Amino acid sequence: MQWKFELLMKPSSVPLTEGPVWDGEHLYFTHIRASRILRYDFNGNAIRDWRTDTNRTNGLAYDAQGRLFGCCSGGRSILRFDPDGRNVIVADRVEGKRLNTPNDLAIDRNGRIWFTNPVNEGNWDKTEVMELDNQSVLRADPQKDGGYKVTRVTFDTTQPNGILVSKDQGTLYVAESSYTRGVARELRAYPIREDGSLGPYSTLFTWGEDAKGVHRGIDGMCLDADGNIVATNGWEVSGPGAMITVFSPTGRVLETHPVPANRPTNCCFGGPDLTTLFVTTVEGHFFKAQTDRVGWAMYP
Repeated sequence: MQWKFELLMKPSSVPLTEGPVWDGEHLYFTHIRASRILRYDFNGNAIRDWRTDTNRTNGLAYDAQGRLFGCCSGGRSILRFDPDGRNVIVADRVEGKRLNTPNDLAIDRNGRIWFTNPVNEGNWDKTEVMELDNQSVLRADPQKDGGYKVTRVTFDTTQPNGILVSKDQGTLYVAESSYTRGVARELRAYPIREDGSLGPYSTLFTWGEDAKGVHRGIDGMCLDADGNIVATNGWEVSGPGAMITVFSPTGRVLETHPVPANRPTNCCFGGPDLTTLFVTTVEGHFFKAQTDRVGWAMYP
C-alpha cells in the first residue's frame, strides 16, 4: 500500500514544524520558530494553538503517567508542560554546564528521559555560547525530591537527532545525523544496560554521499506495533529524496513512502486505531496519511 499524504497545514513565513505526539484524542505538534504548540482535532479536522511562548520547543513526548515533556531548544532545557499552563524546567545542565539545544526525547517506563543534545544554530539566539565540548545523548533520571539528575550516556556521537526506546525497553535507537562530509549518517541501536548505561552500538543502516552532497539521514522517528522503526529522512539536495522509511528492528528496509515536501522532520501514529501517520517538515507543513500499519507508543 502506497501512503497518500493529505496536507493539513500549509507552510507559513515562519518555518519548521516538529514533535508530533498523540494523546488518545488529539495530535500535538510544535511550530519551533513561532514558539507554539499546536493541537489538531482529529474529528473536527481543526488546528488551534494549545500553548504559546514555548521558546523554540522541538521534540515532544509523554511519560507513562500522561505528562507531556519537550525539548526547549531556545531555553536550553527539558520542560514539562503542566495542565495548569506552567512550563516547568526539569533539566538544563549536565556536569554543571548548560545544555546545547535539546532536540528530541524518548521516555522509558521508569520515567527516565533520554534526549539528544546537538547544536541547532537556528534554534537558539546568536548570542548563546556552547559550554559543552560534545554533542551527545543524555539521560535525565527522576529523583525522590521531584528533580532530575542528568548523565551523559554517549561518547561517540557528533550530532544526534531522533531517538526512541524500543518496546521491550532494551534498546535505544539513535539517529546520528551530522551533515559533515566523511561523517556517516547512521541509524544506531545501543543496548540499554541494567544500570542505565549503554553498550556498544550496532549500525542498523547508513547513508552515503554523492557529488551533490551528503544524503540526509533520519531526523525523527516512531514505532509501529511490531517494533519497526518508522522514520523521516531524505531531502532535495542529494540522494533519493524526501521519504518515510520503515525499518525492521535489525535495520532491514521494509518500505519507503515519498513525502510531498523537501525535508520531513518527524512523524507519529494517531487516530482512534493508530493507523494514521502524521508528518511535520522543515518548511512548516503538517500532513497525515492513512497507512496499513498500526502505531505504538507507551502512552496512552
